[in-house]
Amino acid sequence: MENQAPSSKPTTLFFAQSALAFAIALVTTLAAILYLPTDPWPKAFLALATIFLTTSAFALAKCVRDSQESQYVVTRLDQARVDKILAEHDPWKEVS
Repeated sequence: MENQAPSSKPTTLFFAQSALAFAIALVTTLAAILYLPTDPWPKAFLALATIFLTTSAFALAKCVRDSQESQYVVTRLDQARVDKILAEHDPWKEVS
């Protein structure tokens, strides 16, 4: 089937690595903005844009995950219906 959910969850170490990589990327980006040789207004704009980009990325990832999970549930329900119909079907029963 093409709409099956992943067979295993990410390991704790993979989750920690991903969280650490995200934190390092965000902190270094904000630090680079802080140390830019420019006025405070461009720094504030870039920092706000970075935070907005970060929160938007989280929202998009959640939407994609929710969409994939809903497709998986629908596929499972459809498969359960087909299995029930096949289990109840008797090919030798005469049509009345």
